[in-house]
Amino acid sequence: MKIIQKVTVKQILTEKSKEKLFQFYLEQRQTLQKESDQLHFEQKKMEHKNKFNQESVNSYFAKEIEMRQEKVKIIEFQVEQLEILPIGSEIKERELEAILDVAVGDAWDETIFAKTIVVKDDVIIEIR
Repeated sequence: MKIIQKVTVKQILTEKSKEKLFQFYLEQRQTLQKESDQLHFEQKKMEHKNKFNQESVNSYFAKEIEMRQEKVKIIEFQVEQLEILPIGSEIKERELEAILDVAVGDAWDETIFAKTIVVKDDVIIEIR
């Protein structure tokens, strides 16, 4: 029988992966800033049209812009934490789903479900 299980992917931090993460965070922050700028533009455009309730338009755009600003703060915190982490640290990258074969007679304990893949510079170096 096949069942689906969660697998954690951890990355060992190297100079190369650290730089790659910095670039990823920078791109995300720039994207969020562009989205905020676009929302400001759309808000001004909507304000000039008198078809919409100004209060609800302002409320909607303020909420959307605030959401993006919160994401930027989270990214800035992640960058700060990344700067602190020493090379060689393990960081959780993501969780994936995998198919696990089980059969009658297999041991049923938590160890069969606690799977981790360790990656270093885009190469799998260990499966736990």
